[in-house]
Amino acid sequence: MESIESAYFLPTSIIDSDNEMIASYAKSILKDVSTDPVDTAVALYYAVRDDIWYDPYLPFHRPEDYRASNVLKRGRAFCIGKATLLCALGRACHIPSRIGFADVRNHLATRQLLDYLGSDLFVYHGYTEFYLNGNWRKATPAFNMRLCKKHKVDPLEFDGHQDSIFQSFNSENQQFMEYIADHGAFADVPVAQIIAAWSEAYGGDRIQRWINDFEKSGGNIRRDFNQEDVA
Repeated sequence: MESIESAYFLPTSIIDSDNEMIASYAKSILKDVSTDPVDTAVALYYAVRDDIWYDPYLPFHRPEDYRASNVLKRGRAFCIGKATLLCALGRACHIPSRIGFADVRNHLATRQLLDYLGSDLFVYHGYTEFYLNGNWRKATPAFNMRLCKKHKVDPLEFDGHQDSIFQSFNSENQQFMEYIADHGAFADVPVAQIIAAWSEAYGGDRIQRWINDFEKSGGNIRRDFNQEDVA
């Protein structure tokens, strides 16, 4: 049997599974759910998938930008923040949990987001891994149901027995997501590593411009992803 590192159970300053808000949210999700870890993980997944809206236009350069309790307060996050919250909820419920990263090519992003990034490559896309029944299972809560319907993609399901990863095609057989590289799993969010990878992929000047825009605007660059045009 695999020995599970204690770090996958413990809170961090980012994955703050000991935060009272996290514990209260988990309790509200699980009030009618059995204590079986698989049932618990599944219920947590669907709550984060649909309660927290996907928003790629949020601050990203500080550890607190990814903090699970801050994600819960905002009710919005991009993939890393949503994965962080799901990871924190898992640990709060005594399920070994960690955060994984992969580079994915998004073939159906909005035109505005593609222009903002200057690329269709999403570097360090985040997902959660739960240790269930002796196996690490990937859970990808990034896209809420309403957003999936807009992009004509079935929302990702998670049953706790198989990995939940992005679909290759949408409902019209158009290519949707393509996995390019796997960066492995971590006990905490490697913020500096993520920023360095983004700087290499999107350009240091672009990254610095995003940071400057967020700092000038107090964290709000006034973009509404849900109103953008599907590419």
